[in-house]
Amino acid sequence: MNSNCRCYLLSLSLLFGVAVPSAATAEASISGVGSGSLEDHVTQLERIVNAHSQLLTQLQQQLSDSQRDIESLRGQIQNNQYQLNQIVGQPKMAQRAESLIGQEIPGNTEPDTSAKSTVVPEAASNTKIPVNDDENAYKQATSSREKQQYDQAIVAFENFLTQYPESVYLPNVNYWLGQLYYNNKGEKDIAASYYAFVVKNYPQSAKSADAMLKVGMIMQDKKQTDKAKAVYQQVIKKYPNSQAAAEAQKKLASF
Repeated sequence: MNSNCRCYLLSLSLLFGVAVPSAATAEASISGVGSGSLEDHVTQLERIVNAHSQLLTQLQQQLSDSQRDIESLRGQIQNNQYQLNQIVGQPKMAQRAESLIGQEIPGNTEPDTSAKSTVVPEAASNTKIPVNDDENAYKQATSSREKQQYDQAIVAFENFLTQYPESVYLPNVNYWLGQLYYNNKGEKDIAASYYAFVVKNYPQSAKSADAMLKVGMIMQDKKQTDKAKAVYQQVIKKYPNSQAAAEAQKKLASF
């Protein structure tokens, strides 16, 4: 009996001695696993947040770059549209110039001796535009030209033609537009159109002789020798005492 009791107690002590440490170890293991998973989860969230922040920064940079590209493309489109309009308009301008100047160069035209004393500054008696309005607009456009703000000057002079179609400054405005397109833009056909307009509509203007000379120079630049010679001869006939006539004589001598 006593022997059996001892064996039973020994068995219980061995059982609990082994089981208790095992339970403690299991609890520690579970606790460790739970703690490690939480830290990993937090770390993972931090990484996700950082990644999103970097992605947002990249998207903002890409958006800024895209906006700059759009502005650049818009500028290129506007410039291309302007050049296209100029190219499309050039044939019409050239035809208009040749038509206008052609009416001033008949085959057997006698010298116009009256032009010797009639080359005077342009003037007009019947104008419907207040003097100060067109005068100020003309001065502003001229100021832009003198400051070498050529694009602004062209816009100002072209607007002038629309706003003041009966102004006394029309000969000068057309002449300066011719100069701007010829000297500063290299648009010879457009320039010839403005020069020819002065020659045709304001033959006694102070700008007419030089405008006609410039038409001849443009014809010469375009290798239209016969037309250039005819224009130079007409300058000499119509404005024999002018500086333009002297220059036309030099041009003829160079052929």
